[in-house]
Amino acid sequence: MTPTLSAGDTAWVLASAALVLLMTPGLAFFYGGMTRAKSVLNMMMMSFGAIALVGVLWVLVGYSMSFGSDWFGGLVGNADKFALHGTLSTGDDMPLAGTIPELAFVGFQGVFAIITVALISGSIADRAKFGAWMVFAFFFAILVYFPVAHWVFDANKDADGNFIGGWLNGLGVIDFAGGTAVHINAGAAGLALAIILGKRSGFGKDPNHRPHNLPFVMLGAGLLWFGWFGFNAGSALGANGVAAFAWINTLVAPCAAVLGWLIVEKLRDGHATSLGAASGAVAGLVAVTPACAAISPLWAIVLGLIAGAVCALAVGLKYRFGYDDSLDVVGVHLVGGIVGTLFIGLAAGPGAPSKGQGLFYGGGFELLGKQALGAGTVLVYSFVLSLVIGWIISKTMGFRVSTEAEEAGVDIALHAETAYSAGTAGSTGASFHPLGSKAQAEADAFNADDLLTNPKGKRINA
Repeated sequence: MTPTLSAGDTAWVLASAALVLLMTPGLAFFYGGMTRAKSVLNMMMMSFGAIALVGVLWVLVGYSMSFGSDWFGGLVGNADKFALHGTLSTGDDMPLAGTIPELAFVGFQGVFAIITVALISGSIADRAKFGAWMVFAFFFAILVYFPVAHWVFDANKDADGNFIGGWLNGLGVIDFAGGTAVHINAGAAGLALAIILGKRSGFGKDPNHRPHNLPFVMLGAGLLWFGWFGFNAGSALGANGVAAFAWINTLVAPCAAVLGWLIVEKLRDGHATSLGAASGAVAGLVAVTPACAAISPLWAIVLGLIAGAVCALAVGLKYRFGYDDSLDVVGVHLVGGIVGTLFIGLAAGPGAPSKGQGLFYGGGFELLGKQALGAGTVLVYSFVLSLVIGWIISKTMGFRVSTEAEEAGVDIALHAETAYSAGTAGSTGASFHPLGSKAQAEADAFNADDLLTNPKGKRINA
């Protein structure tokens, strides 16, 4: 039966694409709030730079490489849709992707590519050159994301109904909305760049590396959660029951993950934090992304609790192993993506839309093995290619800013801008000084004495 255009499905996918695009500015706030006050603009610019660059690349070559006809046995798409060739008709001969215009599908998948690249930037906060980041984003998109998106998302069939899509999709790996292609992919790349750039000055010791604006972090998490309904439920590519199923799981899993993260914080540190709540929500969203159409809402609660707790513990791995993943891309996105992808092999139920059968439902280890293969392949491919790309950039144009620029702040050093006027206090009570670290230290010492001494000359417990 030939599919026909559905106005309702089209409207939902276009709205979902807009929601997913909003996630990247939301990510800019989420990441920006976690950096130092003198690095926040650079951090946010890396997200906006990804929007600009990847948006152009997607139209020119990305869509064709991700969803064009197979080259090399399903490893990448060919160039037959370069610059969206063959997709632009809006008349009676309009090409469809299911019940929506192919152009709507192009837009929806394009914003996935954008946020995947933007996610990586959190691993190199406070110390990366903006130009070098843009060069890395260019090569990562072309050499890593576009091929991996083809492996995972392309489900094309030929005129006879034979599968001709990506090889992981063809093997039966379940990834409804991007646990492998987006989160494991970005997390592995973030780990590679953290190794290439090395540790920030004062890593693990300098208290000024704490988040400077926690309201920004919570605002960013809220925008991410809002947009994630388009990310997951929009992946149904229709206004239907599958979208509703994914929507409910996208609500409940991060709710449970917040609880899981906060419980770990309370038991480990003695207090639950706003940063933990925001991070827990994102961890739950990451974990449920591949699984949102494969597990029941009850299992989504279990997954959320596990992901929240595991990711809360995983963010401390950087101190144990000595890699400086500034904003926990590895601990949240890589680990959360792996947890969600593997959990499908355990709890996928035949009554869910994805029709998988996990270990708990009598499916044995077959699906779990496929999920492990998908997760492992993407992790290794992304890590190795990102390590090579990052190393070449580091050895040629240089990836890391100078020590002086890092101390003065990358905002003023790279962009000739500051987020806050001199004397504006961040969340730590420290002021940003555009003249550099020495002037800032002197100003902070004066402000600290002023803030912490009462009129009678006694120190106040800060």
